[in-house]
Amino acid sequence: MTKTARPVESASGTFHITDVYPSVDCGRFPVKRIVGEPVEVWADIYRDGHHVIAAALVWRRDGDDEWQHAPMRLHSDDRWGGRFVLDRPGRYTFAIEAWTDEFAGWRQRFEQNQNSARDLVVDAIEGAGLLTQAQARDPAAAAVIIRQCEIYLQTGEAGALLAPELEAAMAGSQFRPDLTRSPLYPLVADRLRARYGAWYQMFPRSQGKVPGAHASFHDCIARLPDIAAMGFDVILLTPIHPIGHGRRKGRNNAATARPGDPGSPYAVGSADGGHDAVHPELGTMEDFRAFVAACRTQGMEVALDFAVQCSPDHPWLKRHPQWFKRRPDGSIRPAGDRAQRDDAVDFDFASEDAAALWQALRDVVLFWVNQGVRIFRIDNPHGQPLAFWEWLIREVQRHDPEVVFLAGAFVRPKLMKGLAKLGFTQSCTYFTWRTLRWELEQHVGELISYPERDFFRPNFFVNTPDVLPFHLQSGESWMFKSRLALAATLSSNYGIYSGFELLEHAPVPGREEYLNAETYEVRVRDWEQPGNIRPYVAALNRIRRGNSALQQTSNLRFIGVEDGNVIGFVKEALDQTNVIAAVIALSADVHDIWLPLGDTKVGPGNARRPVTAVEDLVTGERHALEWGGVRLRIDPERDPARLLRCVA
Repeated sequence: MTKTARPVESASGTFHITDVYPSVDCGRFPVKRIVGEPVEVWADIYRDGHHVIAAALVWRRDGDDEWQHAPMRLHSDDRWGGRFVLDRPGRYTFAIEAWTDEFAGWRQRFEQNQNSARDLVVDAIEGAGLLTQAQARDPAAAAVIIRQCEIYLQTGEAGALLAPELEAAMAGSQFRPDLTRSPLYPLVADRLRARYGAWYQMFPRSQGKVPGAHASFHDCIARLPDIAAMGFDVILLTPIHPIGHGRRKGRNNAATARPGDPGSPYAVGSADGGHDAVHPELGTMEDFRAFVAACRTQGMEVALDFAVQCSPDHPWLKRHPQWFKRRPDGSIRPAGDRAQRDDAVDFDFASEDAAALWQALRDVVLFWVNQGVRIFRIDNPHGQPLAFWEWLIREVQRHDPEVVFLAGAFVRPKLMKGLAKLGFTQSCTYFTWRTLRWELEQHVGELISYPERDFFRPNFFVNTPDVLPFHLQSGESWMFKSRLALAATLSSNYGIYSGFELLEHAPVPGREEYLNAETYEVRVRDWEQPGNIRPYVAALNRIRRGNSALQQTSNLRFIGVEDGNVIGFVKEALDQTNVIAAVIALSADVHDIWLPLGDTKVGPGNARRPVTAVEDLVTGERHALEWGGVRLRIDPERDPARLLRCVA
């Protein structure tokens, strides 16, 4: 049967399809979902009169010709709902179709009139006539329609037109002259890593064992078992490209480098190559591919830091001088127009040759995709046009829809949301500076609310090479553990910068920056040094892997714990079978608290049951609920977090 759908705006006002969920900015930007998860769709659908109407979801992957269909059901007050599942990563489009269900309307009227004294022969003929207009694509439905029609014609019995199997067959087969389709809504289906992962950021050149000696990819491979043992899923590498010599910065961001200073890896490019080359001291491209393969063997992925800037020695400055911003005296403008970053220069995205620049940067990303990289952290993407990132991400994901992009910036929240809307898979947030209970509850509460939860996936980093928050500068073990537990349980994606597990905390006096920053020198560490919290990191990541409730962010609610220096919350898995309660200390005091869990339930759908006990995921101890809750003691010096599995 040929179905011609009329868009809502040309349907002469017959159907109204409004308040469609999910949608981001009325469909301007795509909604984000994960492959294999059901996409729930809701809308208000109505028309004039007392007609029976029907509705369905239609969707297809970009590039596919055929639409797929799923029914929608009326819930109440003209609110309709339906669902479908995306089976492959990629970009999709979905819409809602509505039409008048003439056969259902006829059946409803006929059944109402059966108790009256009126002659129903003409009514029955009307119903049979609807059967003759049906054009079923399903052979089984066509057979039912033909059979019931023949029975009626042979017997004249209207009961043949009221058979339940005929109602089901006609639901998808009848002529729909007023079929109306809503506007199209974009949707992105990402792989699981977009929703869940533990990230470990490191400088490849600092993974060796000889003080002052630049490490290689072979040294990095030797470190992988240690990182994998801590339970990380993603290894984020700072830029691995050749580093410029002109204007190279010295240690602690000194204006002039001394002989032997390696420079900042964010000053990309030298005579040895640019963004598509590796630093010679790290090894060759073949060595890098071996590193990627070794990570895969350990169950981890490689993420690359992509810095959209160049050192003054980058080959592109000679080949494409028109790509770079100039000052009035003709000199090239420093990156970010800041003197402290004059070891790098910015691109001019407004140049007459901007199209070629866009394509060159896209080709850089695709080059690394071809080397086996599927995750990219974009360094400070707010420094480039938003339209560029929307284009580049779409272009790269058209080539490989499994590529994940992290917006690596700490800037204004609305700008970060804008970056997320236009395509970034994950985003950094101000979690790094949220320390008080009300700050954390407000911050996370915003991220898990609508519409943010439909397009913004947070990645909570506890520290970065550029940021040593003031609350970590005391070096107290309990604080490091508390921040780690908060990041790893509040968000399903979180990350640490290497050295965190060793409690590194020496700051530049009065600033939130590391003294002797690794950005400007090669570091060698004793990864087994006393006082490290590596076992704690491993235990936390092991708990995350074993509990699906902690592998998502949105299904979270805060609990009103009376102690203002303790934060409590419950997270629930998408299938509702795994529920975790967490209480985390925000101060060094010993806390005796009452955790109310009386309204918490476990289980899917109609099988939900109240929680009767909690199991400590660290000690294995089980505590029965009494009077709707459980009393707990938190000694931050031992462990600032209590993670409890709820048992029904």
